[in-house]
Amino acid sequence: MRKLFRRVYERIIQGLLTLSGGITSFTILLIVIFLFKEGAGLFQSPDVEKGYVLAVNALNPVERLNAKEIKEIFDHEYTNWQLLKGKDEEITPFRFEEIFSMYPEEEFGEDYEFLPDKLGEVIAQDPGIIAFIPEMYAPNDNISVKILPTNNIFLTEFFLGKEWMPTSTPSPQFGVLPLILGTLWVSIIAILIALPLGLGVAIYMSELASEGMRKILKPTIELLAGIPSVVYGFFGLVVIVPMLQKTLNLPVGETVLAGSIILAIMALPTIITIAEDAMRTTPTTMREASLALGATNWQTIYRVIVPYASSGIMAAFVLGIGRAIGETMAVLMVTGNAAVIPHSLFEPVRTIPATIAAELGEAPTGGVHYQALFMLGCILFVITMIISVSAEVISKKQHNKGL
Repeated sequence: MRKLFRRVYERIIQGLLTLSGGITSFTILLIVIFLFKEGAGLFQSPDVEKGYVLAVNALNPVERLNAKEIKEIFDHEYTNWQLLKGKDEEITPFRFEEIFSMYPEEEFGEDYEFLPDKLGEVIAQDPGIIAFIPEMYAPNDNISVKILPTNNIFLTEFFLGKEWMPTSTPSPQFGVLPLILGTLWVSIIAILIALPLGLGVAIYMSELASEGMRKILKPTIELLAGIPSVVYGFFGLVVIVPMLQKTLNLPVGETVLAGSIILAIMALPTIITIAEDAMRTTPTTMREASLALGATNWQTIYRVIVPYASSGIMAAFVLGIGRAIGETMAVLMVTGNAAVIPHSLFEPVRTIPATIAAELGEAPTGGVHYQALFMLGCILFVITMIISVSAEVISKKQHNKGL
């Protein structure tokens, strides 16, 4: 009877664990599907602000404009239609609000019923005009007016674009290249700083430090992992940023280097703890055999212990770089938050997590800006997944070599 009860009990526990794993996996799958579903909506959105159209004079031969050309027209960087394969004519950008300063309000009639006619008159009179107007007031029946067709946002514009200006009118700019490069710059430099330092401390704690020293260092380092990221951000803003600015004679201290140093400090506890635990699991017999063959203590460390613990060290590397790539508040505070392509370590940048944190609260739910931020989350997910898979492959190769 007791054996039967134990068997039933074990089956129940096994079923609960299986159910728990299934629910967890299904939840993660739903989150990933939701993330990509929301982000993919960006590429079905028009490149002109929703609810608005662009109208030109019917005599204008230009048939289509892309998002960058529209922005540069309204920023007065393009001033002649000839630059856009049109006639040699000056471009006249016209925004909807300007119509109210041109006519008395009573001429628009009740509920602005005559507003489309007035807009049509303005567009018909100027052959070089390009008008940004609400779709509901567009003079569609006026033969002197041509409504330019809108394009959807293209993948190339999103991934290769160099301007991130999601609130720009009439055409928002969703060039994500500066954000991707900023994220990679900050994260890679942080890992290049943190990995050798973390591995060195882990080797010291595992193989060289006395038991008393190890009992002091280990809890102290683990305590650092529990400090909120905003505290690290304050430390960087008050200490590291001014120090870099004065030492290197920089115009601003909020730079790639400042963000990398802060992220390296934040990643160190994770790297040290996991790598040290991995090295301490090396069997004592392997250490003794190496020393018995005449190897020095240092030769034993880098020829026996480190290779044996390589999978654990790789796990420490993956978790460390994951912490660096996904960090938000500390990076937001010390990198200058400028969405520009960095050309050196001493320039301000903006990372993907910082952009999501700074802008998601202001983006209208379901809008183009909202979808673009979800697509940034998809990019972050893919980058992290690539790093994890690459680390797993490298770890397996090293393990097979060791066998």
